[in-house]
Amino acid sequence: MGKIRIRTGRGTGTIEVDDDPKKWSGDEFRKIQEARKKAAANRMVHTGRGTGSRKLGDMPDPKSRPSTEGMTRITGRGTGSRKSKNKGSS
Repeated sequence: MGKIRIRTGRGTGTIEVDDDPKKWSGDEFRKIQEARKKAAANRMVHTGRGTGSRKLGDMPDPKSRPSTEGMTRITGRGTGSRKSKNKGSS
């Protein structure tokens, strides 16, 4: 376990947190989130500004992130570009 720096306060500050998937995002966090959803599948959640409700188990599963590897990514206020290295999620 190491430390990682994350942005806070509209991007103006940084804090260091443990490299723990429970405090971060990505594929590991997605697995944790899926396990939490299965554990609470019978709970009701409110949707649409509180006007509707449905069981948490009836919500659709999130789609995997598509790969953008090799596509051009614009950088530096639109003045530069580079090839993307994003392989997506599995």
